[in-house]
Amino acid sequence: MVAGTDTIPTTVEWAMTELLRHRDKMMKVVKELDTVIGNQNTLEDSHIPQLVYLDAVIKETLRLHPVAPLLIPHVPSETTFWDDPLRFQPERFLETDINYRGNNFGFFPFGSGRRMCVGVSLAEKMMALLLGSLVHSFEWGLSKGTKPSLEDKFGVFLKKKESLVATPVARLPNLEQYQ
Repeated sequence: MVAGTDTIPTTVEWAMTELLRHRDKMMKVVKELDTVIGNQNTLEDSHIPQLVYLDAVIKETLRLHPVAPLLIPHVPSETTFWDDPLRFQPERFLETDINYRGNNFGFFPFGSGRRMCVGVSLAEKMMALLLGSLVHSFEWGLSKGTKPSLEDKFGVFLKKKESLVATPVARLPNLEQYQ
């Protein structure tokens, strides 16, 4: 239970941090959300399969900032190479069919095999709904001259050393959408 209540918001915080650091990626997510959902509706789980770029952002976030870094002994038997591995580049997941099921030894944020997280399906939907709703419903800003930190604090879960502080401004035209 603790894993599900802590890891999903932590992943969304990392994703928002990366999107605020890379405004071009944020704009791609906003454009996709506006195309799929429109500005008169709110995000629902039926929209999730159509949100390909949002899914790529979440996967790239989990690749760069694995929430559960202690997935030992799940270690690849050979080195896995990512092009420009330290760069936030969600597009790398648009070109492949990599999923969360632990079938690719370069990407298994939920573990694999018998010890794989039982909440993968729930986490996949919850991360998309939470991140998608935040990005679709608000324009996000930072204090002038600030850039969110990527420093992490190691523990059972890999969290940000400094919490993300961002200012939301409503972007949907109908205030009833916020209830």
